[in-house]
Amino acid sequence: MTAISWTDLAERVIHGDNLSDKEALSILHCPDEQLLLLLHGAYQIRHHYYGNRVKLNMILNAKSGLCPENCGYCAQSAVAKTPTETYRMVDKETLLEGAKQADRLRVGTYCIVASGRGPSHREVDTVTSAVEEIKHQYGLKVCACLGMLKPEQADQLKLAGVDRYNHNINTSRQHHHHITTTHTYDDRVETVQHAKNAGISPCSGVIIGMKETKEDVIHMARSLKEIDADSIPINFLHAIDGTPLEGVDELDPRYCLKVLALFRYINPTKEIRIAGGREVNLRSLQPLGLYAANSIFVGDYLTTAGQESTVDHQILEDLGFEIDDVQASDKNSG
Repeated sequence: MTAISWTDLAERVIHGDNLSDKEALSILHCPDEQLLLLLHGAYQIRHHYYGNRVKLNMILNAKSGLCPENCGYCAQSAVAKTPTETYRMVDKETLLEGAKQADRLRVGTYCIVASGRGPSHREVDTVTSAVEEIKHQYGLKVCACLGMLKPEQADQLKLAGVDRYNHNINTSRQHHHHITTTHTYDDRVETVQHAKNAGISPCSGVIIGMKETKEDVIHMARSLKEIDADSIPINFLHAIDGTPLEGVDELDPRYCLKVLALFRYINPTKEIRIAGGREVNLRSLQPLGLYAANSIFVGDYLTTAGQESTVDHQILEDLGFEIDDVQASDKNSG
C-alpha cells in the first residue's frame, strides 16, 4: 500500500468503516520502509479519540504461583519449572499500600492481580474490603484480575466499586489448545461476559509471539471487537526459562509496532495498552508504540521486572504526551 492509502484507511476507520481481511493482513505485512507512515495512520485514529493523553496502569501481584492451570507462557502454572516466588493472597493492608504507591505515580488504574483458576470467596472478600477503602481514600480506578469468575462474585466486585475486570483471551480460538488444555477459550469469554453482566467494564487482551499465525493475530483483534472489550492489553511474549514456551523468540520491534497499529485500526475507540514484554520486544522503539496505543503499564509485571517508572514518565514528556490524570482531576473537583 502507498503512503496516501494508509492515511485513507485511517480516515475510513474514523468514519466507521471496518477493515477487510486483506487490509488487516497488509498491516502486519507492511514493508519496514513504510512503518512510520503506517504508524502515522494509526496515530490519526488514536488522536481522534484520545488526543495525546496516555493512561498509566500499575499491577500489584496479590497472589503468586500455586496455579493448577497449564498455560504454556506462564511461570506460575502447574507445569512450569521456574523458581517463581509463591504466596497466598496478600492482606488488605498490602493492597492499600499498593494503592498509595499508584496514587503517588499518578496512575489512573490500579490493577489487583491474583494467580489461580479463579478466586475463593475469602479472596473476593479480601479484595472487595480493600477496594471500598481504596475508592474512599484515593479515588483510583480499580481493575481486578482474579481468574475465572462466578456471576455472584462479579456482582460482589461491582458492589464494592471495582471498575474493570481483566481476563485475557490470550490467543485466537483456533490456537488456544496449543497454549493450554485445562480450560477452554469459551471459559475465558464467559468470565468477560460475567463481568459485563455485572456492570463492570471488560478488559481483555492478548499475548503475541506464541507461535500463532498472522491470521490468528487478526482473529484476536476481531474477537475483542466482538466481545466489545473497553481496554485491550497487548502483551509480547517474554519467554521464561522453565515454561513450555521456553526459548521462543520470534518477535522483533518493527513487527510489534505493526501489531499495535493493527489493533488500533480494528478497535479504533478502545484503550489499547502496551503491556508485558514491551521492554524486551520493543526495546529502543518503545516510544513509537504510543503513536498507536494510548495506555501503558508502569512498574513491574507479574513475574518479570519492568523499567523504572521515572523512565516511563520521561518517555511521555519527551514525546510531548500528557498523563491522563482523570482520577486526580475528579478528586480535586470533588
